[in-house]
Amino acid sequence: MNSTQFMSALAVTAVVCAAITDLQKRRIPNWLTYPAMLLGLVLQGVLHGWGGLLTSAVGGFFFGGTFFLFYLIRAMGAGDVKLAVALGCLVGLGASFQVLFATALAGGVLAIIFMILSGRTLETLRNTLLVVAFHGQHGLQAHPTVNLDDTTAVRMPYGLACAVGTLYWAFSSQFWR
Repeated sequence: MNSTQFMSALAVTAVVCAAITDLQKRRIPNWLTYPAMLLGLVLQGVLHGWGGLLTSAVGGFFFGGTFFLFYLIRAMGAGDVKLAVALGCLVGLGASFQVLFATALAGGVLAIIFMILSGRTLETLRNTLLVVAFHGQHGLQAHPTVNLDDTTAVRMPYGLACAVGTLYWAFSSQFWR
């Protein structure tokens, strides 16, 4: 097993644990995300020197920063953001783009599944249009009613999307090498 495969395996392990806790408790614990961030930074530094440490830190900043935008508008929880930072640190900047894209696709597919299973398709589509129009007009502000504070909303544990996206990336990247 080479270092890329090893870091991929660590990322998959962390994200699968996060998905399980997110599904069970609707939380991604700090005891999982902070050590994963540190492990990613340290191992990338040990394996690839200062360049590895830098690509790990920038990967965490990029991946986590992207999720942080959704946190700012109350569309995503802090645990999801910390998980994204950890994933970015574990896989580095180059792979962060790929994992983020795979995670976004998985999130879209899972959102459609959750929408259909909840029986709230029309309401979800209407709310999506309202949210897009709101943010087009008001920028990065939380929507007054369609946000994480709405206890009646159907919520999708995004740790699951992160796990599906990361698993897809880890397995597909091995086939393309």
